Amino acid sequence: MGVHLGRVAWACPVALVLLLLLLQLAGASHVVYETSLLETEAAAATVPVSILELSTGYHFRPPKNWINDPNAPLYYKGWYHLFYQYNPKGAVWGNIVWAHSVSRDLINWVALETAISPSIESDKYGCWSGSATILPDGTPAIMYTGISRPDINYEVQNMAFPKNSSDPLLREWVKPGHNPVIVPEGGINATQFRDPTTAWYADGHWRILVGALSGASRGVAYVYRSRDFRRWTRVRKPLHSAPTGMWECPDFYPVTVDGRQSGVDTSVVSSPRVKHVLKNSLDLRRYDYYTVGTYDRVRERYVPDNPAGDEHHLRYDYGNFYASKTFYDPAKRRRILWGWANESDTAVDDVAKGWAGIQAIPRKVWLDPSGRQLMQWPVEEVEALRGENPVGLKDRVVKRGEHVEVTGLQSAQADVEVSFELPSLEGAETLDPALANDAQKLCGVKGADVEGGVGPFGLWVLASSKLEERTAVFFRVFKAARNINSTKPVVLMCSDPTKASLNTNLYHPTFAGWVDTDIRKGKISLRSLIDRSVVESFGAGGRTCILSRVYPSLAIGKNAHLHVFNNGKADIKVSQLTAWEMKKPALMNGA
Repeated sequence: MGVHLGRVAWACPVALVLLLLLLQLAGASHVVYETSLLETEAAAATVPVSILELSTGYHFRPPKNWINDPNAPLYYKGWYHLFYQYNPKGAVWGNIVWAHSVSRDLINWVALETAISPSIESDKYGCWSGSATILPDGTPAIMYTGISRPDINYEVQNMAFPKNSSDPLLREWVKPGHNPVIVPEGGINATQFRDPTTAWYADGHWRILVGALSGASRGVAYVYRSRDFRRWTRVRKPLHSAPTGMWECPDFYPVTVDGRQSGVDTSVVSSPRVKHVLKNSLDLRRYDYYTVGTYDRVRERYVPDNPAGDEHHLRYDYGNFYASKTFYDPAKRRRILWGWANESDTAVDDVAKGWAGIQAIPRKVWLDPSGRQLMQWPVEEVEALRGENPVGLKDRVVKRGEHVEVTGLQSAQADVEVSFELPSLEGAETLDPALANDAQKLCGVKGADVEGGVGPFGLWVLASSKLEERTAVFFRVFKAARNINSTKPVVLMCSDPTKASLNTNLYHPTFAGWVDTDIRKGKISLRSLIDRSVVESFGAGGRTCILSRVYPSLAIGKNAHLHVFNNGKADIKVSQLTAWEMKKPALMNGA
């Protein structure tokens, strides 16, 4: 991505500095973002009014304009910080700066001044993504990619430090004179060399990774080492590489193998209690994938446990989720995952409505007891937004072709948890071997309205009163394909927005992933966070996650409905469904 100089226009009184600590209680932000009214007015006439009513309420976003990658999340002196790629001048990509928001609880956010913008020779033409590291004295340091030439995206790595480390809000950042600290030498493709990770420390050296492309198609994570966090030297061989295309936004961190949900600091590398996760964002495919494996800090090499892990991709999220970044939260001893969800309407729509892009709900992430994959769950703080009187169903059988409406709440913004029981798996379809490695294609062929043996069953969310519009989140069970050496049934999880809106000028692909669970026990769960134009779902306790962007034209506000459905031949039972209306508004950067 190319970047041009841009700044946020701030209309903040000096007194705001003293009031920031009170803003969480005051319920308002004095930040004013510059907008591009000319573009908006020109495009607004072509956009359905309903699109303008779909701005999210509790998913992170600025009041206006474009955002993309989450950058350098950290916890510092009682405050959570999130930096993010932001265009202060409009709702399309460009003019990127590092915007900055702070929170006490990861849900309510206050926007601060721009943290980093082009200002030195080594970032004159762009300030791209990066990460934060907490140094031994407690000071945070940011490392980020700068563009240093006007003719090509010549990518170098820079550093920035707080101007005043005693300020818990970290409002001002300075760039040392020895920038850039890393340049693309030794045959590295200078236009494909970016997004430094959080550093880890062992054996007297700091290490970071920088994502890169080697040759035409090989994604690479280069290791750089430093004794003083100032002078960096590249290790001769990369940490890891694979023929996947460019690796953007790499992330590398330890997870405990004992099945506990607690996280560990990034520098915990030598304990026998940890494995490591290497995540990369694939520039060509626009999704994130990860492997779990072993890190050899002497050889500076990483080996995935699954030799085919770089081919058969495990993903944080099988939907609209990219450029993710984790950080260790020492306050609650957990690892938190952020990820960007772009719009799936048109650029004209984005300009007209004046905003584009959100961050997914921050998720706690940990290693499944099996050691094969990660688990994810929304941070517990989001539950504070729930209303006090949930509604639900209990022990309700849903027969073939039936749907049951869940009433008593406004479900345009809701948190829904449901547990299903499957009395019998005998009627499950046999999985087509040709689709056994392509969950998304399978979901496209066998969507929510295609009858199966066991499933599809799940939720219709953001449904209109006559069901002309509805987004389906569901499971479907298959018998294992004959060429698969397993008798365990296969579970598919899908998000099907093909009927989400009567507006035809939208991109609404089906998303899907396999669920690594033993459905022979006859039980499976689903949780969906609904927020006007986003449906973020967690299957089987967080084993499979799918985020979809949807833009209903009828199912808006009070006109949105929620149903349980079963389009399988076999009955299913809702053993427990609980739905909370999200009644307590989140403080969201002044939006």
